[in-house]
Amino acid sequence: MGKWRGVFGVAALLLVLSVCLGVRGAPQVPCYFIFGDSLVDNGNNNQLSSLARANYLPYGIDFPNGPTGRFSNGKTTVDVIAELLGFDNYIPPYSTASGRQILGGVNYASAAAGIREETGQQLGARISFSGQVRNYQRTISQVVNLLGDETTAANYLSKCIYSIGLGSNDYLNNYFMPLYYSTSRQYTPEQFADVLIQQYTEQLQALYNYGARKFALIGVGQIGCSPNELAQYSGDGKTCVERINAANRIFNDKLKGLVDQFNNANSDAKFIYINAYGIFQDITSNPATYGFKVTNAGCCGVGRNNGQITCLPAQTPCSNRNEYLFWDAFHPTEAANVVIGRRSYSAQSSSDAYPIDIRRLAQL
Repeated sequence: MGKWRGVFGVAALLLVLSVCLGVRGAPQVPCYFIFGDSLVDNGNNNQLSSLARANYLPYGIDFPNGPTGRFSNGKTTVDVIAELLGFDNYIPPYSTASGRQILGGVNYASAAAGIREETGQQLGARISFSGQVRNYQRTISQVVNLLGDETTAANYLSKCIYSIGLGSNDYLNNYFMPLYYSTSRQYTPEQFADVLIQQYTEQLQALYNYGARKFALIGVGQIGCSPNELAQYSGDGKTCVERINAANRIFNDKLKGLVDQFNNANSDAKFIYINAYGIFQDITSNPATYGFKVTNAGCCGVGRNNGQITCLPAQTPCSNRNEYLFWDAFHPTEAANVVIGRRSYSAQSSSDAYPIDIRRLAQL
């Protein structure tokens, strides 16, 4: 009897240790599919003829394997979310994902991509939202083959998380770039947001038709507070550009409305909205709370606010990266991505996610 008591004692101790040390079991969802732009691209642009690439140092300087194509010194928000969902590995880019690996999910994001087809064209090749959805449809035909039939595949996909974060480039590399694009002369900010939402709706419907049921729609951040926009349009290099942020808020309000629209129309699906703008605003309003000292300049870059262009190859970045909100002219540091990713997964404030956060979406 004493021998068995000892065995049970060891088993109990191992159980306690595994809980305390956070030893992972199965992930909370079977797969995680990611659609977006350079904020979450993890290598899809590496093989494209594009200026929007980050597969060189100092990008990835703090990432385990160095540069991957991520536009950060380390992890992106979706890397953080994948960890919190319990995945052992980061979600692979579509450009390299193959075989049974795709059953855990795929990242389709492409730097410079937008909701509109022409967005980002001055930077070269990129995969627009519609192109990313077409790539997803190709993946799903493979998933059906791997799982045996469409019914099994549909049941499997219905449990997966789909995060979609596009729209930033439709403002950065389209609407507020009048020398290259005519949209700001064609549309008021209100009209432009309506056009974007209409096209966004079509792509969401296509994803739904191909099995997606749990959607996390990520709002656009405060683009008018990025080092690039501060360098160009801010008199003191610190005051955010309100006309840009105002346009971003219009889009976000309509995107949040889209969540209600889709939830009311589809009882078998759940759509949520992640308030990236509000999370970012909270960080910039209370930087010391999160350990940030510099919120208006890139850790690496060129010119005013280190915001004229992105990091140059082999450029030496700042050493105190955890104290910078921005890594380069446009993109957050890993430290900022960790905050945004955690609050997207588990809302810190009631305004972070609507109507629920990603953690609760995974549980449905």
